[in-house]
Amino acid sequence: MKPETDKFQPLAARLRPTSLDEIVGQTHLLGAGKPLRKAIEQGVLHSMILWGPPGTGKTTLARLMADRVNARFEKLSAIFSGVKDIRAVVDDAKKARETTSQQTILFVDEVHRFNKAQQDAFLPFVEDGTLILIGATTENPSFELNNALLSRARVYVLKRLSEEELLQVIERALQDREKGLGNVALEFPLELRKIVAQASDGDARQCLNLLEILSDFAEADKDKFVVTKKIVAEVIQENIRRFDKGGEAFYDQISALHKAVRGSSPDAALYWLARMLDGGCDPLYIARRALRMASEDIGNADPRALQLSVNACEVYERLGSPEGELAIAQAIVYLAVAPKSNAVYVAFNAAMSDAKEQGSLEIPLHLRNAPTRLMKELGYGKKYRYAHDEPNAYAAGENYFPEELEKRQYYCPVDRGLEVKIAEKLEQLKKWDKEKMQ
Repeated sequence: MKPETDKFQPLAARLRPTSLDEIVGQTHLLGAGKPLRKAIEQGVLHSMILWGPPGTGKTTLARLMADRVNARFEKLSAIFSGVKDIRAVVDDAKKARETTSQQTILFVDEVHRFNKAQQDAFLPFVEDGTLILIGATTENPSFELNNALLSRARVYVLKRLSEEELLQVIERALQDREKGLGNVALEFPLELRKIVAQASDGDARQCLNLLEILSDFAEADKDKFVVTKKIVAEVIQENIRRFDKGGEAFYDQISALHKAVRGSSPDAALYWLARMLDGGCDPLYIARRALRMASEDIGNADPRALQLSVNACEVYERLGSPEGELAIAQAIVYLAVAPKSNAVYVAFNAAMSDAKEQGSLEIPLHLRNAPTRLMKELGYGKKYRYAHDEPNAYAAGENYFPEELEKRQYYCPVDRGLEVKIAEKLEQLKKWDKEKMQ
């Protein structure tokens, strides 16, 4: 069913746009008069970070830029490359610059996978113009990239394609007789195209991959081939990505990992951790989720859980994959076996609810700071009781809430882990309050 030309090249590769006008989506960056489009058309390029989900055109856009300015195009994958590879690219770029005055665009895929030392290796060559760096990332650059690198590269956010835009991608593939499926008599109803577009979840490459598979399995009917609802259902079910960042499968796996930790099942937690890593999840994403688990489900029952999770993030940032993944596994296991408490989580949510519902209640005068004479004359800080001057360093009976708000108890420690001791301390404080009021 595939066209004879370039039959060993995937449909997504054959239909890679060769001009800005062929790019579907990203009109906020590439529409008429937009700064990035103007820079490309004028041949005045700068180092940049392209941040967006898979299949939104990051690699394509980088190649088009290189073609536009007749620059050398070098590509590295941060997953498989190191400082040695960067140096080799720099050496070649210097030679090209000296001999032909040709610029070099270095495209780094998954640039967030480079550690700090690897990212720093770019800096001097970006500054002196040896390289125009175009980094592609699916992760938030604010969290994943060094400030030094971010200050030298502009960040452009690419958006996942809408359903309508993916339908345009499908239509182009079906109509293109040279590189697409236009020479195949393929009957593909609109309602089924919409299902494929929705299953692609904003990813043009995924959309074209599914379309190509559907064309292979289409049923012969006289002088045409028909894509049926049954075929679409089977293909989507069999070919959905094991790990779809931003898709339902992705969030289901995170949910399973979180629930295994909360349920104190270290073995199940390790399994879901392994599933996510095997599926291509960024380990640092999981490490950040561990920080959330440590606060939400363990809290003060074992404060070491949060510190260990922070340590796991730092270890991974230093070692990278696969060595650093072991530290994340260690943290996940510790979280799973640690005593559980959501007392801080519940207390914080309750306090936030009061803050939103009660509005801007007046701060009691005795709790206000009085740095000026006028403030002192107005009573700011008057009658404030300095806890360190009180017995047991506790101002028994003092109120720290707004006068209009009755005294609340948000935080209720559980009878597990360190919170047992915290509960005992709070009970003692209540006893002193009661004695003071008598």
